[in-house]
Amino acid sequence: MNTTHHLVRLLRRPAGLPTPDDFTLAQARVPKPEDGQVLVRNTHFLVFPGLRTLIGGETRDVPLPPLRPGDTLFGPAIGEVVDGPLRKGRLVLHLQGWREYATPGVDECRPLEGILPDPVAHLAQGAAAYGALTRLAEVREGDTVFVTGAAGAVGSLAGQIARLLGAARVIGSTGSPDKARRLERELGYDAIVLREGASIGTQLAEAAPEGIDIVLDTVGGEQLTAAVHAANRGARFALVGALDGQLSPDRAGGSAPAVLDTYRLLTRGIRIAGYNGADHPDVEAEWEARFGDWLRAGDIQFPYTAVHGMEHAPEALPRLIAGRSFGATIVELQDTGSVHADR
Repeated sequence: MNTTHHLVRLLRRPAGLPTPDDFTLAQARVPKPEDGQVLVRNTHFLVFPGLRTLIGGETRDVPLPPLRPGDTLFGPAIGEVVDGPLRKGRLVLHLQGWREYATPGVDECRPLEGILPDPVAHLAQGAAAYGALTRLAEVREGDTVFVTGAAGAVGSLAGQIARLLGAARVIGSTGSPDKARRLERELGYDAIVLREGASIGTQLAEAAPEGIDIVLDTVGGEQLTAAVHAANRGARFALVGALDGQLSPDRAGGSAPAVLDTYRLLTRGIRIAGYNGADHPDVEAEWEARFGDWLRAGDIQFPYTAVHGMEHAPEALPRLIAGRSFGATIVELQDTGSVHADR
């Protein structure tokens, strides 16, 4: 086994949106597990936009610690047990990503026992979408659903989930024509609203002439404003993200203001709520069981953009923020090639 390994540290707090120069690929000795810890060789880890908030330091109401210069980044990761109380070679899920070797506590590791056909699918961000669509929005047969940020880690699964739950029409938003074509061709979206096209309100009116019944919002901002105007009476809005604030160069990731027409909220009886997984502890197991069944049946896809090799990891978060990914963004550590591929 190697005596040293690589990890990604925050070099400095970004002035605006983070760039690769704000991170450093450091080398350190492979840690030795202490009592109650497991040494894990990571194979994959997730790049998630919430890191922008942790780096920006605006972590009020966030159940994760801020990241300061010199800190190693972290996040969901999959790896093989190398040493410690768990069986050697066992695959586990834990939160010490952004490094080649990790030492999570045994109680911080979740063994992966084949619930999903591909272990990497445990990094999918579908639980929030599934929980929001079943617990808050409660999709009904025939509903028209609008998913903002449809090409992101949550949105790319949300549209598929909505369809499987009975939605008749699924509309998404994204920032590029290429992504729009992929959403329609590969993930079954009926229509796409482009952020840089005509006004979002105009596009929504054309895509959903009979109005919208459900909004699964990962963005906020102007898109949420427009969705309220397009909503039918009794529409249900589930908020699962705030990318408009997290990806803004003028904010630090801890706020995402939006203008909402409260008159329409009142007169149309629109219900709007934020989804927090901690409030629905039963969702994770239910989602995984259904996700596994859907994957095996070929009813759902898990799209992700692979970043190959630890040496390219410092570029991963800036690439995600710049919109240069489709689905989730996952760093793969099995090989050290330089090709970035969409899955």
